Amino acid sequence: MAFLDGLLPAYYESIIITVGIYIILALGLNLITGVTGQLSLGHAAYLCIGAYTSAIVTMKFGLPFIVALLCAGVVSALFGVLIGFPVLRLTGDYLAICTLGFGEILKSVLFNMPYVGGAMGMAGIPPKTTLLNTVIIALLVIIVMIRMERSRFGRSLVAIREDEIASECMGIDAFKYKLQMFAIGTFTAGLGGALWAHKIMVLQPRDFGFMKSIEILNMVVLGGLGSIPGTILGATLLTAIPEILRFSSEYRMIIYGALLVIMMIFRPHGLMGNMNFNTLVKRTFKRFNAGADKEQKNKKSGMEG
Repeated sequence: MAFLDGLLPAYYESIIITVGIYIILALGLNLITGVTGQLSLGHAAYLCIGAYTSAIVTMKFGLPFIVALLCAGVVSALFGVLIGFPVLRLTGDYLAICTLGFGEILKSVLFNMPYVGGAMGMAGIPPKTTLLNTVIIALLVIIVMIRMERSRFGRSLVAIREDEIASECMGIDAFKYKLQMFAIGTFTAGLGGALWAHKIMVLQPRDFGFMKSIEILNMVVLGGLGSIPGTILGATLLTAIPEILRFSSEYRMIIYGALLVIMMIFRPHGLMGNMNFNTLVKRTFKRFNAGADKEQKNKKSGMEG
């Protein structure tokens, strides 16, 4: 089963694992912010919950990684429901501020909780994250998101994003759908957190602050709000670009920021807008067929000449 592990040099394998984890995290946030239109600035909090839950389950209870992975997702989803129940009645900036506040509260609580190491964090977490299990989980999350997008549930979420009042007039229980969506998005963040904890093997509360949430949000916005292939592309680019720019370490973040600004100027709706996989496949085949027809016409005209 571990045929992928050791296939690549350790450095490249680590980058691919990190890309996979960020794809999982970004897809969860895309469901919340991109598909449903609910601005969340506290996604790192659910990443944090998943990471600490997984570390506790494996280190303090000695349970297998698969159990820790499921516990991380479930606990993150439970917190998502508990927080979502009061705050999802809000919209816009008010919702963003509430989710941001929860993230900061969680970080402060962890700083003062000796059971998980307090400000020193948790160290010695077993390295259970591999290229194989990261790829499998990322693919499962992508498949679930695609199926959800094509379902009645997904179409209801899009309707809520476009006009919540109109969707309720059509019989959609907006609050119920938003709560279910938030549970799924935070469950996904918990899975990413478990993989993250068992990759870096050291957890500290300060690593899950506001900027981590903004980093994940950047991936969703850059790829295109509501676009699954766009989110995957955005997560891949924003994870890989800092590594590619390591040759100029002193200017790395300046170049990184400038690239973001340039991309958003010329592609304000993201690299792939609202494009889904169906549209992407159709356009790809259309271009392929157009290229084949052009080549055939050139051959034909050459033979006639």
